[in-house]
Amino acid sequence: MHKSGYNTQEFINGFKEVLPLAIGAGIYGLAFGLLAAQAHMDGLQVGIMGTTVFAGASQIIVVERIVSGGGALVAIIAGAVLNLRLLLITASIRDVYAGRPFWQVVLGAHLTTDENWALMLAAQAEGRAVGYWYLVGAGLMMLMVWLMATIAGVTFATAISEPRALGTDFAFTAAFIGIARSLWKGYQDFIPWVTSFVVAALLIVPGLVDGSWVMIVGAFAGAMVAGLRRNG
Repeated sequence: MHKSGYNTQEFINGFKEVLPLAIGAGIYGLAFGLLAAQAHMDGLQVGIMGTTVFAGASQIIVVERIVSGGGALVAIIAGAVLNLRLLLITASIRDVYAGRPFWQVVLGAHLTTDENWALMLAAQAEGRAVGYWYLVGAGLMMLMVWLMATIAGVTFATAISEPRALGTDFAFTAAFIGIARSLWKGYQDFIPWVTSFVVAALLIVPGLVDGSWVMIVGAFAGAMVAGLRRNG
């Protein structure tokens, strides 16, 4: 039985209630826009990237690798591996997608972020009957704010002659630290995070592997441990 019917009120509730979280993500978006300008990306390119990828940490890693000369292929792989955690997130709410047509599954998965996922689970824990359309509504708000913030960041950076003089190069570091902190969901994340750190340290200290691949292997190891623990 398909559950493809549109729930307007649920969509609107999700769209409105995620706004405070979306504004917080928008701050990181501004920093990402500043970084993207250093990679010579314009507003259109950043907008297309944000719409198709829509994963803040992954987008930052991809552009940072390009800026540092890591190469496009390595940058894409690094971003994809970092985004493996979203597979675990969507798998944890598979009942929300059950019985829905394929296009709705794809749309919902694409719009799923840490913020709207957590918000929906919190609403359900309070006994509210929210589900797919709440998730999509909140995800759409997140996407809109993210796009506006990243494009604003690029516009600002390209409008000034020396963006580094204002410390915009550090904005990337600050944004990534903030995003990384927001990904911490509790002590259940401790072992996967430590795994990523240890694997990366073992590779980077002796200089056996290029820094880009160290990040990729470390992220992959952490994601695999998280997956095994969740299925265990």
